[in-house]
Amino acid sequence: MFQLRFNYIYKLFSSKGLEKNSQRNRIMINQNGQRRIVMQINEKFYMLPKEKQQIIINAGLECFGQYGYQKANTERIALKAGISKALLFHYFINKKNFYLFLCDFCKEVSADLLDVDEMLKITDFFELVDFSMQTKWKIMTKYPYLTNFALNAFYSQEEKTTSDVNKYIETELNNSFDTYFRNIDFSKFKENVEPKYIYHMLVMLSEGYLSEKQRTNSPIIFDEAVKELKKWQNILKQASYKEEYL
Repeated sequence: MFQLRFNYIYKLFSSKGLEKNSQRNRIMINQNGQRRIVMQINEKFYMLPKEKQQIIINAGLECFGQYGYQKANTERIALKAGISKALLFHYFINKKNFYLFLCDFCKEVSADLLDVDEMLKITDFFELVDFSMQTKWKIMTKYPYLTNFALNAFYSQEEKTTSDVNKYIETELNNSFDTYFRNIDFSKFKENVEPKYIYHMLVMLSEGYLSEKQRTNSPIIFDEAVKELKKWQNILKQASYKEEYL
């Protein structure tokens, strides 16, 4: 579904030099081996107490999640975090870097809560979807602001970001499928069905459900949400699986 012009490899490293200029950089390498920095974070951010780091992260997740990348105001973020805008930019250089940092944070939180060993034992596509949804609800419960941010960053069709941010997000969406579904038995699908397309349909359906709940300020009830997802899964399974696997 998502076609990439480059295969990106992301590496995290600390640059050398004076401490006051020390940065943690995110490198993007294209298929020709060309390297380009797409994110820079001042190492001094990681020297802050964990509690203060979390306050700044939550402020960013809340504001970007509520207003999106373009409309989010960095002064508002700094105010919520209890720091100056100048200090926010001292840590994260600019708005784009902070946004990319939060995208990484979302990915790391998801990875921390995901039982990868258990996940890789699953070979049925729809069983794995069930498993991933259980993980998503755990994340929603623990990090409420992260959910809104992820909706805007990874799935919003209206969100407009910079070129680097778009490429990063597009890559992460592709990598998530290639990584988590690599042990799935795709032979169960009909010949004319693309499994990745079914995956993205389920993502859009589930995120649309969450978005509607948030838009109407309705509570998200776990059992109700799972029941709705099951309905969509059954419809898509009937349409995409070979008869002998139904």
